[in-house]
Amino acid sequence: MKKQLADKLEERTEQFLGRRKTKEEKIIRKLESLADREAEVVKVMATGKILTKERADEHDVLYYDVHLKYLINQFGSMYVEEEVEHRKALFYKGGVFEDVELPVIFPEDDPSEFTTDEELQEETRAFNYDRLKAVRYAERWWNDYNPAYKKFQVDCTNFISQCLHQGGAPMRGQPNRGKGWWHQYSNWSYSWAVANSLKNYLQSSKAGLKAIEVHDPQVLKLGDVICYDFQGDGRFDHNTIVTGKDAAGMPLVNAHTYNSRMRYWAYEDSSAYTPNIKYKMFTIDDA
Repeated sequence: MKKQLADKLEERTEQFLGRRKTKEEKIIRKLESLADREAEVVKVMATGKILTKERADEHDVLYYDVHLKYLINQFGSMYVEEEVEHRKALFYKGGVFEDVELPVIFPEDDPSEFTTDEELQEETRAFNYDRLKAVRYAERWWNDYNPAYKKFQVDCTNFISQCLHQGGAPMRGQPNRGKGWWHQYSNWSYSWAVANSLKNYLQSSKAGLKAIEVHDPQVLKLGDVICYDFQGDGRFDHNTIVTGKDAAGMPLVNAHTYNSRMRYWAYEDSSAYTPNIKYKMFTIDDA
């Protein structure tokens, strides 16, 4: 029994050291990104919220959220960036043995999720995209969940779709989940809720919600969308919406899953970041 416990403690120690290294690397990348932008953190504020407590073996396990607010100064202009970390703390004999950010487990894609515009020819009315309305929605719900829509465990794409719809983008394609872009609470298209499928839809749609791919983040407007392939393997994992610009004119974004507000678009400070990261940037076309 003692040997089993010792083995578990050794394994936990290795995991803790690895995760602590990941946390340190995340902080270093954030500081380097700020320095590259000629920006600095003036003040950091943090509040915690306990979610659940558990007892496992001889350990107490605490799951909690930390809401971080960074007051950032760039060229004399101030703004507040916010993010929520989902964390796990493990206590052993009254002391903290482990305290780490929980990674997001991205779902595997199914081939049917690769939405295209082929075979979907119905007419869809033109629309005027209300960018400010989309941004207001992103600001209201960045760290909350609108009960009018289904909540997903990995909620980033669902949240971006909500923002686009609130900005006036029309749904189409019901009830075929592999076609169009739509949501009916108990049913939805892959493009509504799956990161890679929304990216594919924005690339291919010829009616209703349409977008133009751009390659310079500075040309993005409020309400536009950025897609992230963290591993660089061709499968896009995450989406954000542009809700502001920094003093250099670069996008700041809001998102779910990694609940974030006014976060620098490149996500270099994310625990999911890798040097292989790839981006797709889309400006919404309502012409």
